[in-house]
Amino acid sequence: MKKVRLAIAGVGNCASSLIQGIEYYKKPDTEKVGILFEDIGGYKVTDIEVVAAFDIDRRKVGKDLSEAIFVSPNNTEKLSEVPKLGVKVQMGPVMDGAPEHLREFVNVGHDLRPVNVGELLKEVKAEVLLNLTPTGSADAARYYAREAIEAAKIAFINGMPELIVSDDEFERLAVKNGVPMIGDDFKSQLGATILNRAVLELFLRRGVRIDRAYQLNYAGNTDFVNLVFRGASKHLTKKAALTSLIPYEADISTGFAIVANQKDRKIARIEIEGRKWAGAPVRVSTELSVNDSADAAGVIVDMIRCAKVGLDRKIAGRLLSASAYYAKHPPIQYQDEEALERLKEFIAGKRER
Repeated sequence: MKKVRLAIAGVGNCASSLIQGIEYYKKPDTEKVGILFEDIGGYKVTDIEVVAAFDIDRRKVGKDLSEAIFVSPNNTEKLSEVPKLGVKVQMGPVMDGAPEHLREFVNVGHDLRPVNVGELLKEVKAEVLLNLTPTGSADAARYYAREAIEAAKIAFINGMPELIVSDDEFERLAVKNGVPMIGDDFKSQLGATILNRAVLELFLRRGVRIDRAYQLNYAGNTDFVNLVFRGASKHLTKKAALTSLIPYEADISTGFAIVANQKDRKIARIEIEGRKWAGAPVRVSTELSVNDSADAAGVIVDMIRCAKVGLDRKIAGRLLSASAYYAKHPPIQYQDEEALERLKEFIAGKRER
């Protein structure tokens, strides 16, 4: 049986939802809802096998991954039971992954010795490394990227808003080492950005001039704590995902807030103002409520399989179609309909990347 051997950097809510979801779909009587592509290059969702995981919280390090995904501060909604996976969470390098504002949530294992990530990836025969380190962890994200691409020579997916796949230096590194990359910063399966883009595209298709728009997201997970204190890179990727659609200057803002008792339930408020016939004003207000991490997992599961297909086909460097459809800040932005068509062509083998 074909498998995708996955390593994960950062055992937070997104990793928890991803792993729970894979187990959910293994049940024979489960309705296959929530999956865009059941088969990508011969790989199904249940063909993903996690073989390594890294974190810096001492409460997670050393535990079986099936236990670690439910350890605080993880607080996402439970989707499925997870049997013992036989994968022990390893201590990764702390670097900039635990700033002061996260210290009350993360019990950093400063006295624990980090493993050699590149060597471990080779030892467990990992094929894809998924970066889920916290927003703003620029040094940690780049460390994991180099360990995957240069040391282990495996595919790399950047799920967080650090510009790595968009960085020409990492493109050269990936091409040199013959491995594919996808990123940067995943769009949610049906999250605020994709909904916002859909409404903006509707304005444009109907000849309505967009003057002003804002998107405010709030939740109670550690990702939102982090975004409030060091969300500059997230503002960049979110804003780029919106402004890239509009062929003229418009006043676009994004924001984040913490509401602790919402846990991993995210609320997004979207408001768009414009002018239609004879300058008559129009305003659209939308509210979205989602399980934040499940929204991420529904996209990550396709990125993982696309990365493995890139490996199988010996494609080196950026996978542009998968990045354009699944990432907020891909190397090249396309409108969502065009990005989806390009992705379908890539999956079918009609487009190289």
